[in-house]
Amino acid sequence: MFRITCEQLKRGSSLVFERYYSLGSASHKGMDDDIVSLVKSIVPALSSKKHKGQNGRIGIIGGCQDYTGAPYFAAISALKVGADLSHVFCTKDAATVIKSYSPELIVHPVLDSPNAVEEIEKWLPRLHGLVVGPGLGREDLLLKTAKEVIEKSKARDIPVVIDADGLWLVTQQPSVIQGYQKGILTPNFMEFTRLYEALHHEPMDSSDYQRCVMQLSVAMGNLTLVLKGEQDLITDGSKVYSCSLEGSGRRCGGQGDLLSGSVGVLAHWAHTASAAGILKSVNPSIVAAFGACSLTRQCNSQAFQRHGRSTTTTDMIQEIGSAFKKLFES
Repeated sequence: MFRITCEQLKRGSSLVFERYYSLGSASHKGMDDDIVSLVKSIVPALSSKKHKGQNGRIGIIGGCQDYTGAPYFAAISALKVGADLSHVFCTKDAATVIKSYSPELIVHPVLDSPNAVEEIEKWLPRLHGLVVGPGLGREDLLLKTAKEVIEKSKARDIPVVIDADGLWLVTQQPSVIQGYQKGILTPNFMEFTRLYEALHHEPMDSSDYQRCVMQLSVAMGNLTLVLKGEQDLITDGSKVYSCSLEGSGRRCGGQGDLLSGSVGVLAHWAHTASAAGILKSVNPSIVAAFGACSLTRQCNSQAFQRHGRSTTTTDMIQEIGSAFKKLFES
């Protein structure tokens, strides 16, 4: 029911592409500045009058025996961006390892327990955003739990970011997030290709990524979609934005987790700002996604300047504070 042809997109969105892809670098710069201004407008002020948790309590669904780094990267990035509390819901055998990475994180070893959904659900009223997928793995039991937690989160109107193995779940069962306007998908090229072909049952046209990313967003019910790549393409099916802030040639594992954790925090801030009337006539999820993409690229650039070829995601995380200040608080 959500299928749309390329020809329909050509008729309905040609002006969008002309505006956003045919006006040259100067216009891209202007557009970027406009969105960055919107990101700045959603950043909550720091105040001694606030209590712990007001600036965001983020949950990460992921972490198993084989993958403990990804949920840590996502959770610690959420804290570094400005969330007050960061929870990781992982399997029992991953919990001690993740705890050992940082005392800052609240780690719940419940993801593979018989009553996992109930254990996680009782925390949902306290959470402002959820990131599903970092280090989740593809075991059927864990994917089933993740699906049910997504459904519970949707019922509570919580922003849900889906990345990594969470996208594997969406590829198998798109309806789990289809049409949820506070949902954000952050696929890399391979994840995007799998998802596109699962929904359209035909190969992707690799000569026109902009049109394909819009097509997939529409097929997913105008979900906000971030195709990570040389330029990050962001769309909700109505317009396509390109985040082309210079990063580096270093592509170490974990950068996507930094992005997803950042999106989780910014999505909470953006939807809060929208409800308060600060954001008008713009999709809060687009603002959050563009802000997180810009921040990740800036962290990559700064870390690379210091460490060059040896740059790792840990180095990038150390740059979050200064990169955030440079982009959004200057």
